[in-house]
Parts: sequence; structure tokens; C-alpha cells
Amino acid sequence: MDIEKLLKDLKVLQEGHFLLNSGLHSEYYFEKFRILENPDATSQLCKIVTDQFKAKNVEWVIGPTTGGIIIAFEVARQLGVHSGFAEERDGKRIVGRGFDINGKRVLIVDDVTTTGKSLIETVDVVRAKGGEVIGVAVLIDRSVTELPFAHFSVYKKVVTNFDPEQCPLCKSSIPLQKLGGA
Repeated sequence: MDIEKLLKDLKVLQEGHFLLNSGLHSEYYFEKFRILENPDATSQLCKIVTDQFKAKNVEWVIGPTTGGIIIAFEVARQLGVHSGFAEERDGKRIVGRGFDINGKRVLIVDDVTTTGKSLIETVDVVRAKGGEVIGVAVLIDRSVTELPFAHFSVYKKVVTNFDPEQCPLCKSSIPLQKLGGA
């Protein structure tokens, strides 16, 4: 499967000149919800994760809110195991809602990683709740920093972001677009 072509066809991966939520500029924009609105595409990409981890005796799949919930559910469905999520409550991430992961082998999944913050927090809370993290996987890895643990990416694209004052796209007069959240 040509994953980059799939992501472009679904308008997940877009090229241009984009204003990111961080205030930085980028020539690439990932609209993850174009995957999540398409059950067939979500299932296909999650199958790649499932195939990577099916021999690891996974007992639970946990994903951070929001998109990670859908990915966790689908990977868990394909593996035939439990799924849950790590949500933010009172300013910190928790695994609550009675998800009994103590002593269980847990796969952490997410849709897109940029800074890795939600994955790091999820790994930390799963371990704090007694879960054994046996792997971490993301559908799209657009991070430029190394995570403090190994992880599997279905698709990786190193994306350089620019301060507006230093942005070569601005200097080339390429129109700036603000996408997402609308």
C-alpha cells in the first residue's frame, strides 16, 4: 500500500504554507480527522499496527484522547483484546473509568505525534497504574524530536516548522493558510 498516496488522496497530508496552532509555519499540514472520518482507511492503517504487534501478547490497547481513542478501539478490535483511553482530567492525564490494566500487557497507540507529549503522558500513566507497556505505535509521526522510548510509525515524515520571521515560504510570498478546528 502506498501510504503517502492514500494520505494525500484523503487530504490528510496537504502541501502549501500553513499556520499551525503553535503559531509556527509549515509547508505540510496533517488533517488527522480525514483518516478518522473514513472507517475503511482507519481500519487499513490500524491493520499495519495490528500486524506489527500481534505476536506480542497484547491484553489492552490504550490511546490518548481524542483521536487515540478511535485508533485504540480499532487496533483492539482487530487483536481481539480490550481497549481504553487516557483522558485529561483536572489538568493531568489519567487512565480511569475502571480500566483494569494492572499487571496487563498494554499497547499504546495514537493517530498523529508532533511533540510526543500525549504519548509520553499516556506511557507514564499506564505504568503508574501498573500496566506493562509492551509497545507504542502511531499512524503518523511528524515529530522532529526523539521520544524517550522506541515506537512504531505507520508513516513518518520529518517536517520542519518555521518561526514566522524566518519562514522561507513567507519570503517566497506563498499565501498562508490556517486549517483545522473549524
